[in-house]
Amino acid sequence: MYKLLIVDDEPLIQVGIKSMVNWEKLNIELVGTAMNGQIALNMIEESSPDIVITDLKMPVMDGMELIRLCRERYGGERPWFIILTSYEDFHLVKEAITYQVTDYLVKLELTPDSLTEAIIRVTEHIRRSESRLASSENLIHGFYDKFFIRLLNNLFESEEQFLLQSRELNLDLHYGGYVCCYGEMLGSRSEELSSQPMETQLTRFSASMQMLKELSGKYCPTYSLSLDTRHFALIFCFEAAEKADSWVPLTKKALQGISQALTRYYNISFRCGIGNLVNHPLAICDSYQSSRQACRHTTAEEPIYCLEKHARKSPPDYSSFNISLFKADLTRAFEEYDSEVLKKTLDSLCELFLMHPGHYVQVLDGVCNILYLSISLLQDGEQIVSEFFRDNPDGYRSVYKQTSVEQLVNWLEFFEKQLCRLFDSRHGDYKNHIVTNVKKYINEHLGKRLSLNEVAAVFGISPNYLSQLFGKYNDLGFSEYINTCKVRESKRLLDEGTLKIYEIADKLGFESSFYFSKVFKKVEGVSPTEYLNGKF
Repeated sequence: MYKLLIVDDEPLIQVGIKSMVNWEKLNIELVGTAMNGQIALNMIEESSPDIVITDLKMPVMDGMELIRLCRERYGGERPWFIILTSYEDFHLVKEAITYQVTDYLVKLELTPDSLTEAIIRVTEHIRRSESRLASSENLIHGFYDKFFIRLLNNLFESEEQFLLQSRELNLDLHYGGYVCCYGEMLGSRSEELSSQPMETQLTRFSASMQMLKELSGKYCPTYSLSLDTRHFALIFCFEAAEKADSWVPLTKKALQGISQALTRYYNISFRCGIGNLVNHPLAICDSYQSSRQACRHTTAEEPIYCLEKHARKSPPDYSSFNISLFKADLTRAFEEYDSEVLKKTLDSLCELFLMHPGHYVQVLDGVCNILYLSISLLQDGEQIVSEFFRDNPDGYRSVYKQTSVEQLVNWLEFFEKQLCRLFDSRHGDYKNHIVTNVKKYINEHLGKRLSLNEVAAVFGISPNYLSQLFGKYNDLGFSEYINTCKVRESKRLLDEGTLKIYEIADKLGFESSFYFSKVFKKVEGVSPTEYLNGKF
């Protein structure tokens, strides 16, 4: 249900609105009433209503000031305002609209029908806004996962690409030190989690990851990534790398606290390896590799293992497979659904593995790395890879049941065949799929100065390649498409009549109102001013 607050200094108006309609049928919960804007502001902070119906003229703090303060404090559109006005105050409505007021009601004309219609309109606005937000969050979540998979496996083509993508995702990676932890979720018995139905595993793992993310952030800034339904990575960020004496106990304390909470709430424990401290974000891949090595040393008696603490007892083993050696071919294969490149790359790896039959641990590490990469880079990767192994009672986690290098290679060859079959089925339309997602991204970021280089970096492809795809799979080129979308949005804003031309230019990321007018005229054939004059 949506929560509603009524704000008016006249008690009769409050009572009238409360009793005028059946709020429950409208899916509305009344959370209270307020006599002025100051009381309302306090109630908004306490109860976070979705909708506020407010009078404009009130003592202490009027409705206009209430709306303005809410926009300054909370930004965005929430709470959604419906204003009450009188005919003599109608000139205030236009000013209120500049603060994104959704609707207005004239007090003398207020009826059950007009109130109901206003509520239906605002709830529809809320639903559309939530739908856009969910769509944007899903898109960002996909970018987030791919970004950290690239970071952990050293798959960025350049530091510039890394910086562009981290900035686009609003990620703060300007700390003095970083430590990566690699872990595995366990049930009360080591096999309990993997023996449950996939839906149950996903639910428990998702809830556990959410708790893990929330709790780790209480100790220091942290980024988390799920690798499959049992394995995860955590990146702890420290203000100063030179304070090396404090990061080990802090990291262990955080992991121990998380472990206790997971056991208490979900009957889940985990084993976790703590990697080495690095002082640059692009070196996090080294910490990740060492954390995977550390995790192999964990036991029931010592479920959290730190390489730094045991460095003298067991020297670091850097023979672990590093997927970055094959990054160019693997990245191309997954981005372009190129089965030939994938097969050639994985066949070469299989040959390499078979040449070292005594390196079982390193081969297992390498095969798992490819598994995690596939799950993260494929859309709906968890479900797709699970389907590959639907006839195996252990699913894709059967990789851990392989007891020799030869068995691991056989497992990888089967996985390769399934991936190649999938790539062949998708190869025909993946390019159009990229263009579709880029167009969606552009329309959700019209307020930014979108450049070919930056958008290409967000999607992990080269600018020239993106330009070629747009030319082939869209009626307009990249720049022309952006200009068309921005001009279309500017026409909507001009029609609303609440912003000046220079304000619209700034809102849509144009470098100047002159350049905006130039682009507008090129697309529409008339200037913004001529467009407005032609309307009246």
